[in-house]
Amino acid sequence: MSTYIQTVLGPIDAASVGRILHHEHLLSLVPGPWLAGGQSRSSDEDMVDEAVRALSGLKDLGYDLVADLSPYDVVGRSRDGQNVTMLRDISERSGVHIVAGSSVYLEAYSPTWTREATLDQLTKRFTSDVTRGIGDSGIRAGILGEQATGLDQITPHEDKCLRAATRAHVNTGASLVTHTTHGTMALEQLAIMREEGADLSRVVIGHMDIQPDLDYLLKVLDSGVNIAFDTIGKQYWDFVLEPLPTNPPDGEFVKRAYFRSDQRRAERLVELVDRGYVDHLMLSLDLTGAEVYLNPATHGGWGYSYLGAGFLPLAISLGLDKSHENTLVRDNPLRLLAQVTS
Repeated sequence: MSTYIQTVLGPIDAASVGRILHHEHLLSLVPGPWLAGGQSRSSDEDMVDEAVRALSGLKDLGYDLVADLSPYDVVGRSRDGQNVTMLRDISERSGVHIVAGSSVYLEAYSPTWTREATLDQLTKRFTSDVTRGIGDSGIRAGILGEQATGLDQITPHEDKCLRAATRAHVNTGASLVTHTTHGTMALEQLAIMREEGADLSRVVIGHMDIQPDLDYLLKVLDSGVNIAFDTIGKQYWDFVLEPLPTNPPDGEFVKRAYFRSDQRRAERLVELVDRGYVDHLMLSLDLTGAEVYLNPATHGGWGYSYLGAGFLPLAISLGLDKSHENTLVRDNPLRLLAQVTS
């Protein structure tokens, strides 16, 4: 028996992989509307060119794999998922391994076909994405996620999608990554996934670096699940729960924003490692063009290099044992991405 990772270029030997960014969105790096809806060749070229450029410094830091957890019709992934072929182009040109995820985002952003689909239909779609390929691309998803729930709520649609993703995880053995909005509803996600028979050792609850309550984090971790500190560097961001209207009226409008310092993220990371949870923690940046301009000292100045060259040195200065670096950015995500073949 051997282990492999399903990338957009096909399966690779898991043992050959270095450090990993486990939660990114490679087709949403162009600012403004990210050109996500652009159908022209020039728009596609811009997205690919920007991703290749952004990945160029990673290998010098030992990172050679990125998981793209873009849901259908969000952060650069097309409504039918077909443009996942662009990730293949990015991987070929950059020399960085890329794993494609499959999922549905918050209800307000979900394409109509996902809202109309039954639980069984969505389960079959996710299962097929892993076993046959996303859309007609022939590119198989190597992970499920980021599967989303809302701020302090899980709508019936989001419940359906999470159950479908969990059933596909059970069907295929692919690991599952969730999106929590500001670290809320993690316990409720766990309850749903338990009902569906999930292997919690192969589940990651996302965005828990935004959750300020240590006791809450400990309750989640004590379930045996993994959690992600995967918005590192995103200290400032605009808080938008649903798409902005196409033609809003002139005048003022209310916008919410959020701040979470990397100093506090690093302190919390060190605390959890010291409490013995190092094997259940994942790190990433969730970098998108929409927030780069808000974070010039982190994402804007460092790009994908920020995790390895900026944040981890900060955490080490605050007490993280340097020997844990590879556990956090290689061993843990590798365990989730690896699949077994006989």
